[in-house]
Amino acid sequence: MGGRTWLPFPVLFLAALPPALLRGAAGFKPSLDSDFTFTLPAGQKECFYQPMPLKASLEIEYQVLDGAGLDIDFHLTSPEGRTLVFEQRKSDGVHTVETEVGDYMFCFDNTFSTISEKVIFFELILDNMGEEAQEQEDWKRYIPDTDVLEMKLEDILVSRTLISNGSSLVSYLRVHQQHQVQTEQKWSDTNSA
Repeated sequence: MGGRTWLPFPVLFLAALPPALLRGAAGFKPSLDSDFTFTLPAGQKECFYQPMPLKASLEIEYQVLDGAGLDIDFHLTSPEGRTLVFEQRKSDGVHTVETEVGDYMFCFDNTFSTISEKVIFFELILDNMGEEAQEQEDWKRYIPDTDVLEMKLEDILVSRTLISNGSSLVSYLRVHQQHQVQTEQKWSDTNSA
């Protein structure tokens, strides 16, 4: 933890490209509404970056879901490095800014805690994206439906349970087989003596 994280998924790829290449990058744009939940270990700080166009609206809503004190420090910084929001030990917050062109940085800081990790939920809402708004929705057709993802996760968990139970059964059978062999050897040794 503590490294740079780019949001949302298409932005992860696009943020690493030079601006000249971004214009033709398969029409991918940041989503208009995204939410995330993550665990922030004690003594750590995690920052996220959201590229924004001129005169759009960036709204960030966050809430600490779990962890001692249910509090976190929150920082929002403009592309020029100006601190727009600085909150200490808050359990939740909602902040909206009219944007300039560039990458906005927002950080969740748990460095004040030496023991307790925090589970943090946050949502990004991007508004007034102008005529590009429809294009920004287009990338979503490449993302599978979340119901399918949940089914796949459930299948993985069921498979894992079956494999775990199966390996326990195999272990039991091996121990039982060894016991039978040892018992047969005892009887064989007893009968031959």
